[in-house]
Amino acid sequence: MSTFDPKPPDPRIAELLSDYPDGVFSERLYQSVEWVDRYGLELTIHILRQLDAVTPLRSLCSVNRLCRERDFNPRFRNALGWLLERLADAGYLAINDEHSTRCYRLQGDLPTPDLATLKQTGLALDPANAATLDLLDAAAAVYPSVARGASGAEALFGMSEIQRWLAYFSNDNPLYAVNNWVAAIAAADCVADNTSLRVLEIGAGACSGTEALLRTFAERGMTSRLERYLVTEPNPFFRRRGEKALKRNFPDLPLEFGTLDMDQSWEQQGAANGAFDLVYAVNVLHSAHDLLFTLAQARRSLAKGGRLVLGECLRPVAEQPIYIELVFQIMDSFTEVVTDAEIRPQPGFLTPDCWRRALSRAEFTNVTIKPDPDRIRALYPRFFTGSIAAFG
Repeated sequence: MSTFDPKPPDPRIAELLSDYPDGVFSERLYQSVEWVDRYGLELTIHILRQLDAVTPLRSLCSVNRLCRERDFNPRFRNALGWLLERLADAGYLAINDEHSTRCYRLQGDLPTPDLATLKQTGLALDPANAATLDLLDAAAAVYPSVARGASGAEALFGMSEIQRWLAYFSNDNPLYAVNNWVAAIAAADCVADNTSLRVLEIGAGACSGTEALLRTFAERGMTSRLERYLVTEPNPFFRRRGEKALKRNFPDLPLEFGTLDMDQSWEQQGAANGAFDLVYAVNVLHSAHDLLFTLAQARRSLAKGGRLVLGECLRPVAEQPIYIELVFQIMDSFTEVVTDAEIRPQPGFLTPDCWRRALSRAEFTNVTIKPDPDRIRALYPRFFTGSIAAFG
């Protein structure tokens, strides 16, 4: 299964991305996305074999039955269901939804993964793919222990794992950084006419998204308009590290740093109502416990005419698995959220249509999503990047 020879991208995709600067989207990035999607699929097969979960799938089998037969912890159901959906999406499992219970059955034998060869392929495409590869491998390694009741968050977010996350959440990692740049461009476009700028950033992590936005502002001559930029991140290590780097690289800008839990009242945490022209977040709000509550907090924080801009990994169509979910499916914060049939039918990443409905219900207006997800997904099913902008 190690042969990797993706088809060239549809040339119409380049036309839809022509407004973006060179380097944001590239042939190498396309090849890397194709590779990492393939690597994630082979890793999924490897995990299921490590879990001894393949044999029961030779007959119709539900997630609950598989959990019982292999004595998996009940909290592992979400992650196990995702693994099975990933194989079904690739055509290896048939799905039967009769009697209101989703069951799966193998369609023939599963191929044997050749992870070592595929790793070398990905690193030859772009050595910077190492950060994503490392994170996927680390998550795969803890699936057996999580299946028996261990905490995925504790296994992957201990201090010994910090460097792995820093490498992944970096502008040197193109598979992640593309969302930073798309969001930064959208935000700069939205506030291009503002004479002064007060910015609130939510969940900044190690601040690679902040860096992308400030560099975009600088390239457009907009930094002199910054009146205030409040960078918030609840993780103290990430926040201190980001603060140190940003103050070194942007010493003259009015940067402030603080904590903010997006699932609690923002005003009570120092983000006053009506105090900001831009609320900005990259790869954050999809993990809000109650998305409508968090969107309402964002709208209250905006001044009249203010904008919310999100950079988000977008699920092209409902229930479509995305490779990086292999990591986050074993995180309670990712899966234990309030769901809603219209705006959030499943935990994790939202489709463009779900974002539109969620923002409308939260009373945002003039919602725009770029690049155009509806036209792109008709040409390429693994385009996961997008910016979402709306008036508060």
